This record gives sequence, C-alpha cells and structure tokens, in this order.
Amino acid sequence: MRTADRRGPDRELWVDDPVGRPRLPDPVRTAAVRAVILASLTLIATTVAFLCTVAGSSLAFPMVLGSVGGTVVSTWGVLDVWVTRQVWNQRHGVVSTPRSTARRLRKERRQARRQARRTGREPARARPGTQTQGNVAGVRV
Repeated sequence: MRTADRRGPDRELWVDDPVGRPRLPDPVRTAAVRAVILASLTLIATTVAFLCTVAGSSLAFPMVLGSVGGTVVSTWGVLDVWVTRQVWNQRHGVVSTPRSTARRLRKERRQARRQARRTGREPARARPGTQTQGNVAGVRV
C-alpha cells in the first residue's frame, strides 16, 4: 500500500513521486528563469508600445525602441540558456537516454547479431564498400 493511500492520523501530508526526468542543474535553471523574465518584460513593453501608438501618445516612439532593445536582450537570454546547458553537459557529462524507436530497434538488431555470432550462425549481411568477385570471398572490387 502506498503512503498516499493510507488513511488516519499517521499518514504523511506530502509524498514525492519520482518523475521521468531529473530537474535542471542550478546554473541552467537560473538562466532559464532569467530568459523567461526578460521575455515577459519584452512582451509587456511591446504591448505598451502598441497601445501608445494606437492612442497617439508621445511615448510611442521610445516604447517601440525599448521593445526592439528588449527583443535583442531576450534573444540573448535564450542563447544564454542554450550555451549554459551545453557547457554544463560538457563539463559534467550527460546521461544519454535513447527516446527514439529507431534507436531501440538498432540496439535489438545489434544484440541479435552478437547473439548469433556467439552461437556460431552469423547472418549474412552486406557491408558497405565490400563486394565479392566470383567465388573468392572478401576480395574488394
């Protein structure tokens, strides 16, 4: 019985369930939060610039310039997340988890070939760049 399913006064209030992916490293998460804040401020400035333009306010031009600058800064923030993530992966390594069905199928085929080699009945497979000439096997053309 799981802890969350128990009834009574001794049950826990908070139960952590394992998630599929680990959380982001601290530097990457910090950069991501920074990028989201920059993007949201840029969207607010863009909305204000649009409303000032529609209203014919004298603040429209400075707000448009601020929106353009905010777009550049937001782009920098997103690139900062990407670069920080790449640096983290290079310095600390990354655990590769194949998510593709094709990778799983290739892995199964490799295991089947290894097993066939161990039992002595290796399946015939054409290797790129090798062709046989007549009866002589293994001679490249």
